[in-house]
Amino acid sequence: MIKKIGILALAVLLLLTVLSPALVQAQGGLAVTSSSAEAVFPQQLKFSLSATSNVDITDIRLCYTTNREGFADVTSEAYVEFTPAASIDVSWSLDMVKIGGLPPGSVVEYWWKLGDGSGDRVETAPEQVQFDDTRYDWRSLTEGRLTLYWYSGNDAFAQELMATAQGAMARLADDTGAELERQARLYVYANSSDLQGSMIYPQEWTGGVAFTRYSTMAIGIAPADIDWGKRAIAHELTHLVIHQITLNPYNDLPTWLDEGLAVRSEGLLDPTYSSYLASAIATGSLISVQSLASPFSAFSNEAVLSYAESYSLVDFLIASYGQEEMSQLLSVFRQGSGYDEALEEVYGFDMDGLDSLWREYVTDKYQAAVGA
Repeated sequence: MIKKIGILALAVLLLLTVLSPALVQAQGGLAVTSSSAEAVFPQQLKFSLSATSNVDITDIRLCYTTNREGFADVTSEAYVEFTPAASIDVSWSLDMVKIGGLPPGSVVEYWWKLGDGSGDRVETAPEQVQFDDTRYDWRSLTEGRLTLYWYSGNDAFAQELMATAQGAMARLADDTGAELERQARLYVYANSSDLQGSMIYPQEWTGGVAFTRYSTMAIGIAPADIDWGKRAIAHELTHLVIHQITLNPYNDLPTWLDEGLAVRSEGLLDPTYSSYLASAIATGSLISVQSLASPFSAFSNEAVLSYAESYSLVDFLIASYGQEEMSQLLSVFRQGSGYDEALEEVYGFDMDGLDSLWREYVTDKYQAAVGA
């Protein structure tokens, strides 16, 4: 008898798993007859539903969540406005203007909740829709945990960019021990204009961006500007890797550390940045480490100096104390430690102490260069 009940339960389970969410039906007659979602990149996601019942359907809600890194399952619920009826066809759109947009390749999971006048309720099984940028004919190249998507340029172009990405990750691992923990995506647009067209609120100077919570990067790289593109890939990829290994619900990295590692991954410091750093040393106008822990200035001259100093700070820590200590510092930050506390634990000095030691270090390097 137990065996027969087990077989019957298995048969019912198999039947439920093959039923489409569009065929969900309550015992009293409330039924979902169709459910779909359409992506209109980058403006909106449009969800549609059809349902019937023996009495008027009175309540329809759409629940959805985006697949991104976080520390809690966050579900949004939208109440759909409609006129109660026994047969309904409704739609509801998630306008990206309201949420700031989603990067290409994002996955949204959604399901419906319905109720009718007799008290019957139905909830559909979760479905997924991918928010792809279908304006272009993308090709892809995968190596390890990184997939590169591109639509302009030949295979050699994509392979050169992938080699750059792999080299940047190797250097970052040598300097910090940091590596990708999860799959990542890199979308290479043909130029900055195409890239900005994929965003809801782009700045006119935007050339690359890392959507760290989504493990996604998007960069506009014209084949004629590939040298800049390689530096941009190394920079944004470093942000993504460092985010993956330090994400915690308590604290972010100090900006000088996050940006310093990203600029260092690009290779030698750009001569323009070097000149700003040398000028600040010569005139005694270096920005303090405490100030560099906060977001950088919107004024271009101060921003360039901030990036240059951040590069120099990270260079000082790695050159003076080594990779193992930098890896330990990132690990301590992953635990949500404060800025001063993390530095004290790993190096034995706080940000003011770092400021003093680094100024001596960078001034000696500058004076040696001038003497040479």
